[in-house]
Amino acid sequence: MTCRRQGLILPVLALSSLGPGRGRALAQGMPLPLTPACHDRAAPTIAQTEGPYFRPNAPLKRDLAADAPNAEPLLVGGHVQDVHCRPVAGALIEFWQADENGSYDRRGFRLRGHQFTDEQGRWWFSTIFPAAYWTRTRHLHVKVQRPNGPMLTTQLYFPDEPRNGWDREFEPRLQLAMG
Repeated sequence: MTCRRQGLILPVLALSSLGPGRGRALAQGMPLPLTPACHDRAAPTIAQTEGPYFRPNAPLKRDLAADAPNAEPLLVGGHVQDVHCRPVAGALIEFWQADENGSYDRRGFRLRGHQFTDEQGRWWFSTIFPAAYWTRTRHLHVKVQRPNGPMLTTQLYFPDEPRNGWDREFEPRLQLAMG
């Protein structure tokens, strides 16, 4: 995904285990299809609502999968670049999602966390595949903020989900590339 208004480019990668359930194959480090090369003048990333379940002050945590040990694991990550294709070190990445039953933790910080990009602008979370719930397709929530910059809030979606077609929030340009 690309965030030109805020001077960031945030390609997102998704990797999965070959675990039980849907048996998804590992992605081969493929960026989201919508993310062009930095110099291709991509459209700005689509900002989306944070939804009613955002909680501030999530802990500094990379391993969210430990919060749901019986769910299917997912490794999701990417890197943040400025509009000149330079990595953005120290960008804040906040992440939250529903669990394997489609529920959000409303009291604590289960499946919630934040981290900062490394010197190469890289970030990643070990998490789980969230379940769809009543009016929503399967999705992940992300906030990105470069040091002292504005915040971008968006959502990431999974391809080929049955509910993608009728979720009013769904945006095809925000689909993860899955292998």
